[in-house]
Amino acid sequence: MHIPVLQKEVLKYLDPKPNENFIDCTIGEGGHTLAILEKNKPKGKVLGIDRDPQLCQKLSKFNFNRLTLVNDSFANLKEIVKRERFKSVSGILFDLGISSWHLEKSGRGFSFLRNEPLDMRYSPQSPLTAEKIVNFWSKSEIEKILREYSQEKFAKKIAEEIIEARKLRPIKTTFQLTGVIKRAVPRKYQTGRIHSATRTFQALRITVNNELNNLETTLPQTLKILKPGGRLVVISFHSLEDRIVKNFYREPALKTLTKKLIRPQKDYNPPSTSSRLRRAPEIKINPRSRSAKLRAAIKL
Repeated sequence: MHIPVLQKEVLKYLDPKPNENFIDCTIGEGGHTLAILEKNKPKGKVLGIDRDPQLCQKLSKFNFNRLTLVNDSFANLKEIVKRERFKSVSGILFDLGISSWHLEKSGRGFSFLRNEPLDMRYSPQSPLTAEKIVNFWSKSEIEKILREYSQEKFAKKIAEEIIEARKLRPIKTTFQLTGVIKRAVPRKYQTGRIHSATRTFQALRITVNNELNNLETTLPQTLKILKPGGRLVVISFHSLEDRIVKNFYREPALKTLTKKLIRPQKDYNPPSTSSRLRRAPEIKINPRSRSAKLRAAIKL
């Protein structure tokens, strides 16, 4: 099982105790859930939710009798909890980052480093794909999502180049799109610390999966589900996500536990790693954790 982002901090702020129940709204590859199940035994349970049926199928092979696994969007959280009769919830976790499995093994075009179809859906039931956006949306619509969802400063030029490229042939693969972006941006931008395609791929993924709207829809539901004293922990990787969470934590029914953003620490000590890795910075072990931000609150 993979090493989850900010595992030590998640356990600190969720503070799972024996026989308490928790919800992992983005169970992914199961790392955080396994750590919680270790803390809340012998009778504590976890309700794990994920939109991707393949990830749910992978996790279902592990026989956890205290884990209820649901393939659904966390936007339907209240309905899921009611359907599963999952009660007395002491904590809810959201890890909003894309999983390593999606980037490396899903074959759905999440990574610009692999030549794959431009899909980017977490759920195959979703009607919208990245291919549909780049081939059928207008220049102004494409420019808007690049500007709003990734702060891409060359949004207009990239959108224009996409429109011109698709006149010649449909843009169907990640490498095709990466080539279009490369032609649209200045040469020095192509060799920077951040790959020139990073922001475009991020904006497309957010749009395809309706990520920001789903988060805004779900957070108010948590107040109806958490019991008094229950904790809400959110790990975000994007400034717009973090803003949504920060604003929601101003709710009168919540008290913020993290006065400052919690980021990956220099001293990393996950319970199941070698002594050599325990002394290494988390960002070195897992470079994708570098933009992680954790906020926690407690229901009054």
